Amino acid sequence: MSADFNPQFQRIGEILIHVDKISESQLNEALVQQKNTHEKLGQVLIDMGMVEEDDLITAYSMQLGYRKADNFLLLEADPDVVGIIPEDFARSNSVLAVQKSNKTLTVAMEDPEDIAAIDSIKRLTRLEPDIVVAGPTLLGKAMDQLYGQIQQAGQVEEAIQGITVITGYDDSAEEVDLSPEKASEEDAPIVKLVNLILQEAIKERATDIHIEPQQNKVNVRIRIDGVLQVIMTPPSTSLSGLVTRIKILSKLNIAEKRLPQDGRFSIKTATKDIDVRVSILPTVYGEKIVLRLLDKSGFDFNLTTLGFPQNHLGVFKKVIKQPYGMVVVSGPTGSGKSTTLYASLKVIKDERTNITTVEDPVEYQLGGISQVQVFNDIGLTFGTTLRSILRQDPDVLLIGEIRDSETADIAVKFSLTGHLVFTTVHANDAPGTITRLLDIGVAPFLVGSCLNLVMAQRLVRRICGKCREEYKPTKEELALIGLKPQSVKGNLYRGKGCAECRNTGYRGRIAIFEMIPMSREMRKLVYDNANEDEIRQAASKRGMESLRDAGNHRVLDGTTTVEEVLRSTVEEL
Repeated sequence: MSADFNPQFQRIGEILIHVDKISESQLNEALVQQKNTHEKLGQVLIDMGMVEEDDLITAYSMQLGYRKADNFLLLEADPDVVGIIPEDFARSNSVLAVQKSNKTLTVAMEDPEDIAAIDSIKRLTRLEPDIVVAGPTLLGKAMDQLYGQIQQAGQVEEAIQGITVITGYDDSAEEVDLSPEKASEEDAPIVKLVNLILQEAIKERATDIHIEPQQNKVNVRIRIDGVLQVIMTPPSTSLSGLVTRIKILSKLNIAEKRLPQDGRFSIKTATKDIDVRVSILPTVYGEKIVLRLLDKSGFDFNLTTLGFPQNHLGVFKKVIKQPYGMVVVSGPTGSGKSTTLYASLKVIKDERTNITTVEDPVEYQLGGISQVQVFNDIGLTFGTTLRSILRQDPDVLLIGEIRDSETADIAVKFSLTGHLVFTTVHANDAPGTITRLLDIGVAPFLVGSCLNLVMAQRLVRRICGKCREEYKPTKEELALIGLKPQSVKGNLYRGKGCAECRNTGYRGRIAIFEMIPMSREMRKLVYDNANEDEIRQAASKRGMESLRDAGNHRVLDGTTTVEEVLRSTVEEL
C-alpha cells in the first residue's frame, strides 16, 4: 500500500481497486447496477460475482480502522464468553462476544458503527467493547454453532445435576421409548442424559455413538456421514451411570467391568424404530461404549440414488440378473457394501424367485425376502445356516460377509450349482478382492469359475445443498488428486457450512465404485494364479475406473470435494 493512500479517507470501491480485487471498469459497471437496485455497493459487487464477501469485509475493516475477525476467532470462541450476550440480542443486532479480559469484551459486529448496539453491550456486560468486523455469513455460522453448543451444554448440565448413586433402574423393559410424551419428570437424571444422547444421534442421522472415558471428562461423539463429531462432554463422574444404564438396557452384566461385552436393545421415537447394537470395552479410564444404530423402518435406496454412473449401471444390472454365479462387493466397514447388495435384491426380487439372506446383523428388513440373523452364541453360524438353507430351495442367496474358508467354500459351491450369490469381503480394492478370496483358501480355478463381477466401493460425503458455493481451485489442490488444470472446465464446489449440515459443509453420502466384470481374459489370469498387480493392469486396459478416478469425476460434477476424495481413496503409485 502506498504511503499516501489512507483507506480511512477512501470509498469502498476505491479501496477494492487499490488492493486489486476489482478494476475501475467493474466498479463503474456496479455503480450503474446500483442505481437500478438501490442496494449497497458491496452487496451489488457480491451479487455480480466481482468480489467475495470476505474481500468486502477486508476493505470495510480498512476503511473503518477496525480489525477483521477471522474464522478461528469466531468459530473457536469460548461458549462461556459467547453466552455473556443473550442469543436474542446477539442475533437481532448481529453481534457476537468472542473474547474477554478483565475490562474489555471483544465483540464481532457486522456494523461496527451501530452506536446503539455498542451502548447496549456496555450496559449489559459492564465491559468496554473491543470491536472487530465480521461478515454476515461467518457471523451467522458462528452463532448457529456456538449458541447451539450453549443450549446443548445446558441440557447436559440439567440432566446430570444431582447425580450421586445410580440405583433403582427397571431392567424388565426390552424397548426404550424416546418420544416426548413418554418422558417422565421423575426419571433419574442419568436416564435423561442417555435419552438426550440417543435423541441427538437420531436427529442428526448418526450411524454410531461413541462414549469414551478420558482422564477428566467423557467424550460423546456421533458418526455422521462417516465422520465422528463431538456432541457433548459430560464430566467423568457421569461415566459409571452411563455404562450402568446402557448395560441394563442391553441385558448385560452390570457387575462385570473387566471383560468386553456385547448386547443389543431397541429404541422407539415418534417416527421410527431403531435397533441398537452395543459394544463395551474396558480401557484405562473406564469402560468405553460404542452403539451402532440400525434403522428398521425401511429401505428406500435404489441403484441410481446410491451413485452408480450411467455407464456402470447397465453393466451391473446385467450381471445381477444372471441365473447363477457370484457377485462380490468389497470395502472397509461402513463403506455401504450391504446397502448396495440390498438395492440389488430390490431389482431382481419378484414372486417367482426365492431369495434368502444370512447376515450378522440384519441391517434392513425387506418384504418378500427370507432374512436370517446369525447368532454365534447358540451355534447359529454362517456355516450351519448356509448348510440348512441349501435344503430351502433358494434361487438367490445373500451372504452378509465371507470371513473364513468354510463360508467361502459353501458360497462357491452354491454359485457353481445354479444359484446366484451376493456377498461382501473386506479388501482394499477390486483386484485385491480376488486375491483376498485366494488367501481365504478358495482354489484359483474355483474363483475364476464362480465370479461374475467384483466391485470395490467407498462412500464420500455430498456437498451440502444449502451452503454450496463455487470456488477457483489452485494447481496444487488439483495436483493432490491427480487432476490437471486443463481438465477442469469452470470452477469446483464446496460447502461453506450452515446449521443444516452442522457447519461441516456436507450432508449425505454417495458411493464411488471400482468394477471388474469377469471376462475370459480375467478368468484366465485367475486360473493362472496371477498376482494383484497383473490383475489390476489387465482390468485397467479393459476400462476399469479406479476409486480415485471415480472420486475425481464426483469432484468435477460438483457432488463432493477434493478433501473427501483424498480422505476416502489412495493414489496408485
